Amino acid sequence: MTVNVSDDLRETARRDPEGIALIEPRSDRRVTWAEFDEWADRVAQTLLGRNVLAGQRVALVMSNGIDLAVAYYGVLRGGLVAVPINPRATPREISRMVEACSPKIVVGDAQSITQVRQAETGDSLIVVHRAAPEAGELRFGALLEQAVELEPIAPRDPESLAVVLFTSGATGLPRGVMLTHRALAADLDQLLRVDSPPVITPDDVVLGLLPMFHIYGLNCVLSLSVRVGATAVLVEEFHPGALLGDIVDHGVTNLPVAPQVIQALVGLEGLTEAFAGVRLVVSGASALDPELAEAFHALAGQPVEQGYGLTETSPVLTMTIGDGREPGQLPPGGSVGRPLPGVEIALRDFLGQPAAPGDPAQIYARGANLFSGYWPDGSDGPDAEGWWATGDIGLLDDAGNLVLVDRLKETINVSGFNVYPSEIEEAIVDTPGVEAVAVIGVPDERTGEAVVAFVVPDDPEGDSAPVEDAVRTIAAERLARFKVPSRVIVVAALPHSPTGKVAKGRLRALARSESA
Repeated sequence: MTVNVSDDLRETARRDPEGIALIEPRSDRRVTWAEFDEWADRVAQTLLGRNVLAGQRVALVMSNGIDLAVAYYGVLRGGLVAVPINPRATPREISRMVEACSPKIVVGDAQSITQVRQAETGDSLIVVHRAAPEAGELRFGALLEQAVELEPIAPRDPESLAVVLFTSGATGLPRGVMLTHRALAADLDQLLRVDSPPVITPDDVVLGLLPMFHIYGLNCVLSLSVRVGATAVLVEEFHPGALLGDIVDHGVTNLPVAPQVIQALVGLEGLTEAFAGVRLVVSGASALDPELAEAFHALAGQPVEQGYGLTETSPVLTMTIGDGREPGQLPPGGSVGRPLPGVEIALRDFLGQPAAPGDPAQIYARGANLFSGYWPDGSDGPDAEGWWATGDIGLLDDAGNLVLVDRLKETINVSGFNVYPSEIEEAIVDTPGVEAVAVIGVPDERTGEAVVAFVVPDDPEGDSAPVEDAVRTIAAERLARFKVPSRVIVVAALPHSPTGKVAKGRLRALARSESA
């Protein structure tokens, strides 16, 4: 039984020390399992030598790469808590997350260091990766060079906290999802019990395109590869044409991706040839359009398997693998499969009672892979019997497959990332010339959903163009790129319900008519 996720790295390094663990295709940098394990030790030793104590947080504001993987496993091995953060986050967003979890150290790379320095990081030590450190900062290389002669002792309690991942919550502000070693390891165990075909094997070369500040990339790509000893090809940024070259050049056999990658690949030539050696393609993070799945299958010769999960479930709850289909067949349209072994799913109506067969209802989940509540006090976690309400609506088809129907919450899913309207509304409501604002999500072929902002100007008779431009400028300054509204619609007034709430259903209808 894995009691600390870093145990898997130690075991794989002992089993296959000279095997290739990680590849960076842009730099052609490679590390063996023995090197990966040794460097994780050094990070843990250096942090211990700097009196960073078990349970304290380390924020990793880094793009995909070997050093992020090393830092993550070093943090876990030292008994610390990793806080991965999007390197494209704005200083304001980084400040909020840092203020919430008070990390002892914040690691920023060349892409994020400017935002990290502009953020309010308090007493946190800033560690700089692939950029020149300023006064009072530490080079990332020092984490490897300054290791003290101490054996890093990973905590032996699987209930100790491993990761805090921030996701938008009901207040619109980031909420820290608390994931223990038990939860992370349980989801790996559950995935490895899936067969026909297996989710991963030691012979796989896995595409590491999914960002590791997202639970899908962190646990289902990096940690699952480490568990079995599969090589991970860590791609920093998505460029469709270059990705086909990476697949061929490195012999990629296993592609866990988001629907937006499938969408981009469908438009490329040479797809069939590039995927000749690929044995498995899995889509997750957001819903995959059945027509897109069919188009990809026709061009690449590969069915796209699908999964469903959430950050709070480490993340996978269901998969279409093992649903009884013949090899090579597509999953049923709209299906996200069946629960993983060890995961329970229940559909309950608004009264919390079991839903009638075939009726849409809220999805509840139970399993060892569930989180321990939200930072810092474990609030809103699973109930006394282990059940947790996902906030998603689904139904079971005649074959027992889960089909996602809608979202109970107002959360907008942009390219697999949760975006909460109130966070955007708060960011742009004080834009000069704006009296009121309401934000909704609308379907989008490229990103799954897109953000649309409805704005009421101070002067309804004035020119709307300057107001639209000002909102876009403020949003770009204060929000990560995927949260910036794709459309700004100026209206004379916002519609309201009889109870005084903004009638967002009417805004969605208006958005559809505007785009028709």
